[in-house]
Amino acid sequence: MKEHSLFDLLVLSLGNAALIGLGIVPEPGSQTKSKDIEAAKYNIDLLETLQKKTKGNLTSAEDEMLTSLLYDLRLKFLEARK
Repeated sequence: MKEHSLFDLLVLSLGNAALIGLGIVPEPGSQTKSKDIEAAKYNIDLLETLQKKTKGNLTSAEDEMLTSLLYDLRLKFLEARK
């Protein structure tokens, strides 16, 4: 597997975990959706840290994916907190 594919998988995995915490995606192995705002915030924080630590070392596609995902997750996070 290519290195950039592993990076994409890591980012998408953290993003999916945030979506589960926001109650948007059901938990794995179940159809149950439940909110865990703290878990969602933790995964968004991890993605933000990853973005800061990899700045200047990503391909344009990786950077766009991470930036776009974080933007969407932040909006969904604000909506979920209402």
